[in-house]
Amino acid sequence: MKSIYLDYNATTPIAPSVQESMLPYMAEYFAVPDAPYAQSRAIEETLEDARGQVAHLLGATTDEIVFCASGTESCNLAIKGAIAPWLESGDPCHIVVSAVEHPAVTQTMIYCRTIGVEVTVIPVDRHGVVSIEAFRAALRPETRLASVMLANNETGVLQPIVELAEICRSHDVLLHSDACQAAGKIHVLPAQLGVDLLSICAHKFYGPKGAAALYVRQGVTIHPIIHGSGGENSLRAGAENVMAWVGMGKAANLVGRSIDDAAEKLTTLRRRFAQKLIESIPDRILVHGAGVERLPNTLSINFPCVSGQQLLRRVPEICAATSSSDSVGGTNCCPVLTAMGVPEDDKQGTIRLSLGWYTSEEDIDQAADLLIHAWESLRH
Repeated sequence: MKSIYLDYNATTPIAPSVQESMLPYMAEYFAVPDAPYAQSRAIEETLEDARGQVAHLLGATTDEIVFCASGTESCNLAIKGAIAPWLESGDPCHIVVSAVEHPAVTQTMIYCRTIGVEVTVIPVDRHGVVSIEAFRAALRPETRLASVMLANNETGVLQPIVELAEICRSHDVLLHSDACQAAGKIHVLPAQLGVDLLSICAHKFYGPKGAAALYVRQGVTIHPIIHGSGGENSLRAGAENVMAWVGMGKAANLVGRSIDDAAEKLTTLRRRFAQKLIESIPDRILVHGAGVERLPNTLSINFPCVSGQQLLRRVPEICAATSSSDSVGGTNCCPVLTAMGVPEDDKQGTIRLSLGWYTSEEDIDQAADLLIHAWESLRH
């Protein structure tokens, strides 16, 4: 049985050249990068080259890049690190966050509430876009930070980060954006976006798991959340994961050179996929976020009158996700679709089909035929 992988928003395969770049650091070049001998110095130079590649992808400087172990850690460092000075001083602290964030942010906000931080959740419209006016109205004198993702992991919908950043600047509020789902798929340039902190993750753009980064704009002060000796300009203690970070640098270099071509190809494939499904299913079919700008590779689509989980069980050839895949504990609560006001029936029938470099027209056509057949068998 040929597997059709359509879950690139969950993770991507490591590109062959990325894997090759990592191999020497699994065994031959194993030294820590801060020791006073030649091999160590060579490893440190390679690691800084990787940092430069990540910085280049983001249009940033190398001293604005902090390597991390995951997108979740990057988001935690951004949020907890940014509010730490206020908590230590005893001053009131308030955070603004969107209603459609990844658990890396929402669960961090739950923790922040337990330590006395006030959190305001900003609603989104039926397309999943943050209300700019509600965002502006939520800011207070004690607001220290806002966190709004760049692209949603379930629907692919893009947020108006530039406009939100302008509002934050006018109120002297730091803005963090979780761009883990966007980096490598579209151009992500923090300076143009106007953000102060931005998280990206290597395994979302053909790099290894265990590698991520936090962009920290020059002049922004955050405190570490992992304490120990040295590391990442004193912002992250612990031995450097050289192999993974070298791989992340190589992956950043690869996607940076192909973003426009890949986006054009994936947009064409996504439209082909949606059109085949819509034309073949007579009942009302709903594409979430179809009316606004979204990632070129993401199709969040509701199959009417069936369960998304049951549908995918009928097509074991397809690797895809239901709308609950990123919910905490794997529950079927669909927080993103709930925030968008999607009716319960339309939530239950939603699956996320996310495409990538290795997706072909043949894959799309075969997957569409399989899904249509599975829907018909469940429906009747």
